[in-house]
Amino acid sequence: MKPSIGIREVAHHAGVSNATVSNVLNRPDVVAPATRQRVLASIAELGFVRNESARQLRAGRSRVIAYVVLDASNPFFTDVARGVESAAREAGFAVFLCNSASEGGREREYLELLHEQRVEGILITPVDAEVPGFAELLHRGTPVVLVDHSAQDGTCSVAVDDVLGGELAVTHLIETGHTRIAMVGGPFTIQQVRDRHAGALRAMANAGLPEANLTVLETTDLQVAEGRSAGERLVGLPSVRRPTAAFCANDLLALGLLQSMTQQGLKVPEDLAVVGYDDIEFAAAAAVPLTSVRQPRDQLGRTAARLLLEESEPDHEHRHVQFQPELVVRASTRVRGA
Repeated sequence: MKPSIGIREVAHHAGVSNATVSNVLNRPDVVAPATRQRVLASIAELGFVRNESARQLRAGRSRVIAYVVLDASNPFFTDVARGVESAAREAGFAVFLCNSASEGGREREYLELLHEQRVEGILITPVDAEVPGFAELLHRGTPVVLVDHSAQDGTCSVAVDDVLGGELAVTHLIETGHTRIAMVGGPFTIQQVRDRHAGALRAMANAGLPEANLTVLETTDLQVAEGRSAGERLVGLPSVRRPTAAFCANDLLALGLLQSMTQQGLKVPEDLAVVGYDDIEFAAAAAVPLTSVRQPRDQLGRTAARLLLEESEPDHEHRHVQFQPELVVRASTRVRGA
């Protein structure tokens, strides 16, 4: 195994002191040009690579932030992560991406590991409303920003008004002639699902429709397969109370529901109108282009990263930024009878 090349070897090769090599790496302006070039030539010839981890450990900080996503398989979070990366790179930071996969235990492990790595700060879309270890992170001095989630004391947050989003979706279905509507989503331990359900109920109440007209089909996760399963359950309901429209808590569920309708010989929107949530790229490209509630995914990520990097400023004050969702109407919904 080839021995590692350190500052001492570079200094010996260039005929200078260890301090001079350190200055070339960290304060090159204080080193005479000729000496600086000699040291750089030795670095290149020996293949020296600075130990950035050791340097960061000595400094007590790094040029790295982390984003713990709820579900890396969901394109929504991939788009948010792109926004995080763009803002971080502009500020000279790298990003570690960690996937909790909606598992609380995995989330806790990542938070502990990231603290040990002394990352500059952590962005997180948490599994539950209460983040285990959250207070401990803040006590240790690790900045945390919540992404796509309600604020907690002592930190910043960036989110979308999901109650309004749910209301927009179901109001649209009511306005297109539907009075029996399904809400597909879960588990309800996820704050966003609960908020979108609350918005759906608000739309029903505003229209004077009974809460019983909103049939909840809870899912175990927010994946396509669960959307297909929900479609089978929906079709199995008695025809007298079967919903004629469905609001899905995200687009993956809605895409699975669309697949289920096709497999069972039913048409969208003729037999079932469908609204999704997030407006991921696949929503517009579906066999039946999907009506969806759009979230500003890139803007969410960029704003969260900037808030996190502002945490180191002495006059920083915690802020809670909330964006407004937007309904994008496509072929999966239409006026009944039109």
